Amino acid sequence: MTQTVVRPEVSHYAYRVVWSAEDQEFVATCAEFPSLSWLAQDQVEALQGLEELVHEVLDDLETEGAELPQPLAERPFSGKLNLRLGSYLHRRVALAAAEAGLSINSYLVRLVS
Repeated sequence: MTQTVVRPEVSHYAYRVVWSAEDQEFVATCAEFPSLSWLAQDQVEALQGLEELVHEVLDDLETEGAELPQPLAERPFSGKLNLRLGSYLHRRVALAAAEAGLSINSYLVRLVS
């Protein structure tokens, strides 16, 4: 049995639009397509331009039979994260957590939230 792959909705990808002092324009980027960007004088135009480009890239990927990136918002996340630290940094985090009266996990969750 063949599984039907549903094409992701272009608007579901993770976009960001920021001012670029270097370019003196707004630059739109997409987390799922890190090699793509779009410059425009207006924030909305930057986003619209990048969404159109992503649409074209999806068309090309589909034509080539390549796998289409799943939007981050639609990916399942387990809530588990494995983090490797050097022993010195691990000791520092353990000490800071103990001083805060928290487990290392609770301390790190508090830091990133």
